[in-house]
This record gives sequence, C-alpha cells and structure tokens, in this order.
Amino acid sequence: MNAEELFETGSPLARRLAAEGLEGEATIARARRLLGELSEEEKVATLNAHPRIGDKAARMSAHSRREQGDQEAPDLERLNAEYERRFGFRFVVFVNRRPRSQIAEVLRGRLRRSRQEEMQEGLKAIVDIAQDRLRS
Repeated sequence: MNAEELFETGSPLARRLAAEGLEGEATIARARRLLGELSEEEKVATLNAHPRIGDKAARMSAHSRREQGDQEAPDLERLNAEYERRFGFRFVVFVNRRPRSQIAEVLRGRLRRSRQEEMQEGLKAIVDIAQDRLRS
C-alpha cells in the first residue's frame, strides 16, 4: 500500500509521502521520521485532515468508517468542539476497535494535557493508524 491508501488524502504528511513514492513499511518508517520535519502549520493541517471521532459517516473515508464503527456516544460532538477550541486542531486517536464510549473517556483525559503533548500524540496516532491499515 502507498501513502494515499494509508493516510487521509490531502494532508501535508500524505502529500509529502506520496511524492516520495514509497510502499508498505517503508512509508510508515518514513512517516515517523517526517513528523519531525513538518512545520507547525503542516502538523496542524495533517491533524485537521483526519475525520473527527464520531463524525457523520458521510464525511469519513471508508477506512475511518470501519475503524470507528457506528456506536452512539453523544458526548463526542461536545468533547471534540472543546478539544478543538483548547488546542486549535482535531483530536486524533488510534481507535483500535474500541467503542466510542471508551474513546470519549480518552478524550476527556487528554483535555488535561498540554498542546505540545497533544500535537505529538495526535501525529503519532496518525502513523499508528496508517500502520494498522497496512496490516489489515
């Protein structure tokens, strides 16, 4: 699989990886290294290219719909909005087939962290998600 199949289309990270033309694990390894080379603006744009947890299925990629499932978690919309106000980018987590109710608890806990911690955690999650997609 290439970068366009592993990462959300249109993010600066995905565009840079696609330009390098790597495949499979080489793409994942390069993505981890590339995170440190992205500007602040590119990091935020990469996070914001990922769909919101619990968003409407019509606005998600097929990968995201499968990963997030369709369980109800009414707090997610409010928690996502609070997170985006606080940090200035979207909450990204490797769902790893956990129910949305459990993800809402993770989001609540992460609201107590610093912006820098959250940016690093979200970007790491993007690559972890891509690695899981590669293995699926």
